[in-house]
Amino acid sequence: MNNILVPIGTSPNAHETLQYAVDFASEFSSRVYVMGVFTAKAGAGDLINISEKVAESSKKHVKEVIEKVNAKNIDLKIVTYNGDLIDGLKEIDKELGLDLIIIAPRCNDIKEELYLGHTTGRIVKRTDIPALIVPRGTNFKPIKNILTAFKSGILSQRRILEPLKLIKKKFKSKVNLLLVKTPGYSDEDLKINTSLMDLCSSLTVTENATTYLGVLEHFQSTNPDLLCVFRRKRGFFKNLWEKNAILKSEFSVRIPVLVLSVKKD
Repeated sequence: MNNILVPIGTSPNAHETLQYAVDFASEFSSRVYVMGVFTAKAGAGDLINISEKVAESSKKHVKEVIEKVNAKNIDLKIVTYNGDLIDGLKEIDKELGLDLIIIAPRCNDIKEELYLGHTTGRIVKRTDIPALIVPRGTNFKPIKNILTAFKSGILSQRRILEPLKLIKKKFKSKVNLLLVKTPGYSDEDLKINTSLMDLCSSLTVTENATTYLGVLEHFQSTNPDLLCVFRRKRGFFKNLWEKNAILKSEFSVRIPVLVLSVKKD
């Protein structure tokens, strides 16, 4: 896991997410890129370069956040982007090859009823980069127990599982698979990718109305440090295809959530 990116918004708690990212990255000797995004357009008649001024302000804010964390031996690199966040993430990914984005559930949204705010929801929905969603106030600890929940065991590419494999190897984690049979499932959905089976310590098959309800049913018995789910049109966060924000009443956990992207269903 070479390159990890942390988008920094305007939240006063942004340093908490960055500290978690630094602690996590130190386990893998990863590089951490701290990203600030701004939008500025300078008209032809402007006497000063507005874009440069706003860019400098954005960079200053990122530096202030960095100053609040213990960087350990991690080289924190600042990247800024003028424009839309998603466009910026895709451009940086194309240039660097991002292995993981670490974000808080609500980057800029203070609504208490939300689990995923608009910004975080867009990141999960509109990019194919693996994302680790870390609840605010979460201190890093070794990930020993992982619950991987899904409604279809079909995976198009082995590399989809790479972050999960690296985490399991680093922390010698126990990976518990939870296959949730939801209404309308097919026999094909019950076939589990061999690479996923190779990772598992246990397999549970259950029937529920949604994958999330299956997670709720088995959450206490597995007591995971990390929940791993797949992002696809029929996957765990399917509501993200209709909207970016997710209510706590629809989904909420107090542990980090690893979202792996499946491009094809």
